Amino acid sequence: MRFIVSTSVLLKQLQAISGASSSSTVLPILENFLFEIKDNTLTISATDLQTSMVTSLPIEAKEDGRVAMPSKILIDTLKTLPDQPVAFSVDTQTLAIEISAGDGKYKLSGENADDFPKIPVVDNVSKVSLVASVLAEAINKTIFAVSTDELRPAMSGVFVQLSEETITFVATDAHRLVRYRRTDVGTDKATSIILPKKALTLLKSSLPSDDTAVSVEYNTTNAFFQFGAINLICRLVDERYPDYEAVIPQVNPNKLTVDRLLFLNTLRRVVIFANKTTHQVRLKISGSELHISAEDLDFANEAHERLSCQFEGEDMEIGFNAKFLVEMLNNLSSEEVLLEMSTPNRAGLLLPATKEDSEEILMLVMPVMLNNYN
Repeated sequence: MRFIVSTSVLLKQLQAISGASSSSTVLPILENFLFEIKDNTLTISATDLQTSMVTSLPIEAKEDGRVAMPSKILIDTLKTLPDQPVAFSVDTQTLAIEISAGDGKYKLSGENADDFPKIPVVDNVSKVSLVASVLAEAINKTIFAVSTDELRPAMSGVFVQLSEETITFVATDAHRLVRYRRTDVGTDKATSIILPKKALTLLKSSLPSDDTAVSVEYNTTNAFFQFGAINLICRLVDERYPDYEAVIPQVNPNKLTVDRLLFLNTLRRVVIFANKTTHQVRLKISGSELHISAEDLDFANEAHERLSCQFEGEDMEIGFNAKFLVEMLNNLSSEEVLLEMSTPNRAGLLLPATKEDSEEILMLVMPVMLNNYN
């Protein structure tokens, strides 16, 4: 088995899918890429059993064949080579691989392709098509709020609800919740799936930033994403997602409108002086003034800042984890944000002050109990 390919083209494709491979001590075969040649097309696969990525590219090859090649040494070698044709020769009996590039020759040993796990295939699927930039936006807006608690597997991914007129992405870790909805995408059959965080992280890094169409197919066990030369297949989180709508407070008479960047930068400064465990900041709102403060009693640190704002409702004081607020404000893009609250012990809702045409975003953050200092 012998083929020739450009180093830069091959490296780009390998880097695009390398995140799916695993440094598994239990199954060393997962540290390999599967190379398969058929009809002058090279198909390369990587998997960790939960998530798989496959890419293909045209090459010059006289015969078909397949072999598993160690991923790390291959990528490390290609990274150091200039852009030039590189020839691979594989002895199909001994699985010895020889790479020739310019004046260099490099030898390594491959693994039996039959030992490589089978990549799941598409069957009984429902289908929806999304624009790459829309999917990337949905992932960016929600993935930061996914739970890392292994005892709550249902919350370890992003919940996707598809209906005839909308597609909704939800993530929560019980302290905060994000709901991102698109009203310009729909599907024939209403359904819901939970996409795992790792697959979404890989998608986020490999999706093109333009209007490329991404084909999304899903059944009861897997989701398949296809764009350009790349396919990503992931096993769905097989759990029941909590009833997130029940925790979103519907009546929030206290509404604070404030400049997003001013609010964000103030919180970034004030949190430096907050308790390092709770990151608690106190928001005291009276009239058109927002007073933001934090203190760390252990080190006698404290900070106070005032911001002008628009406020409807009763004067109030409420405590939040500033790290959560900072992350949420970072993931909003509107000039002004609206913070809707009811009482100091109920969740606050963070929303863009101006609504976009085809997207709705809602971020919920739980309050923290205030220590009574003034």
